[in-house]
Amino acid sequence: MRIMAIDYGDARTGVAISDPTGLLAGYTTVIQSRKEGVVAEELARLAKEHSVDELVMGFPRNMDGTEGPRAELYRAFAARLEEVCGLKPVLWDERRTTVEAHGILHASGKRMKQHKETVDAVAAALILEGYLTRKKEETT
Repeated sequence: MRIMAIDYGDARTGVAISDPTGLLAGYTTVIQSRKEGVVAEELARLAKEHSVDELVMGFPRNMDGTEGPRAELYRAFAARLEEVCGLKPVLWDERRTTVEAHGILHASGKRMKQHKETVDAVAAALILEGYLTRKKEETT
């Protein structure tokens, strides 16, 4: 079962796709677009191309667990994505994923100016990793 994680953003959307077993994060990319329709269509293309069975999308929450101010925007995008892909995205708490992604890139020696090129893909991989871990725990 292949799972695609999405770190949806205003200017860039990070994508991470698991291996065919659904155990490890594999392919990552960043969609460079501010247009919701373009992003949804590209995600649908990637889902089809990689034979994705399940979608998980980062969902903004405040540090206290309440929904963030952008929650409705993300719900609307998830609904559009379901229409385009035919798969209903699981909304996954994305608190601190971007902060962690910056930390990972910094630790790997990337300068801050280089982060914006890949930080969204790393954040998507962290969302995917968290989701895969939860699924694994639920089956054991």
